[in-house]
Amino acid sequence: MAFPKTRMRRLRRNTTIRRWVRQTRLTADQLVYPLFVQSKPKGRQAISSLPGQFRYSVDPIAKEAKAVYALGIPAILLFGIPKTKDEAGSEAYDDEGIVQEAVRAIRKAVPDLLVITDVCLCEYTSQGHCGWVDSSSKEIRVDNDRSLELLSRIAVSHAKAGAHIVAPSDMMDGRVAAIREGLDQEGFTDVAILSYAAKFCSSFYGPFREAVRSAPERGDRRTYQMDPANSREALKEMELDLEEGADLLMIKPALPYLDIIALARQRFEAPIVAYQVSGEYAMIKSSAKNKDEERALALETLTAIHRAGADILITYFAKALAPYLYRLRH
Repeated sequence: MAFPKTRMRRLRRNTTIRRWVRQTRLTADQLVYPLFVQSKPKGRQAISSLPGQFRYSVDPIAKEAKAVYALGIPAILLFGIPKTKDEAGSEAYDDEGIVQEAVRAIRKAVPDLLVITDVCLCEYTSQGHCGWVDSSSKEIRVDNDRSLELLSRIAVSHAKAGAHIVAPSDMMDGRVAAIREGLDQEGFTDVAILSYAAKFCSSFYGPFREAVRSAPERGDRRTYQMDPANSREALKEMELDLEEGADLLMIKPALPYLDIIALARQRFEAPIVAYQVSGEYAMIKSSAKNKDEERALALETLTAIHRAGADILITYFAKALAPYLYRLRH
């Protein structure tokens, strides 16, 4: 029926009605909070490129994880900044490495918090790439197959420390299968894999790379991260990762790739995860005139990402939004 019998504004007339008929609902249960751990300096260090975010040493990060869980956020995604870097990224798979130490401390402090660990080499290698670089080549050439062994070792080491979920972000071909095989051989059949399945070579990663000091020394990551122009290729990447044993699929960044999230939701039954990355966070922080506007922008963008089809949302706004989302529900 047309106007005047049909009036769409009837269901928008006040806050209670709007909440009552809302079709897409955000809750703290959907959120994952990224955290950064480092050996030195001790304590908490502000990250200039990510206002409101910090690098923590081990003791403070365990306390922060406890505070995150108390807000109703069920999971964290842990990134490490090592003491030293070398050609092979050896601290990444050292059982006494910074991430492994932090995982043990967090699991002891907050047993029920889901601990997801980033599995990659970029933070740990002297050359800043996500895999093993062939030093005999004049050009930067990341050796895909040699990298798989190292990535599997990282995942197993994280599982030994107590990680519930490992999240390979390197975009090497065959990494999910290699990690699944490595975990299963070591008896970690219950450790899940959250694959950065469609990780695009994006300009939105700048603040993160400063935070973990992972910018490539030479070259770029276009030979392994995805071309932002390709949607069918993204679906193929996700399909392959599921075949190799991925339990969850991630799309990264989030807001510029809502179409990819929607296509993935239509195609696959696996949980879809979207990462609202550092550049997205920094844009909102820099454009908001005050805290209320910042919260409104964060909620609107995350609602759009969830509406597109993402089940789980990784966001630096998780800690700030969780109390507000709780109040909305209660």
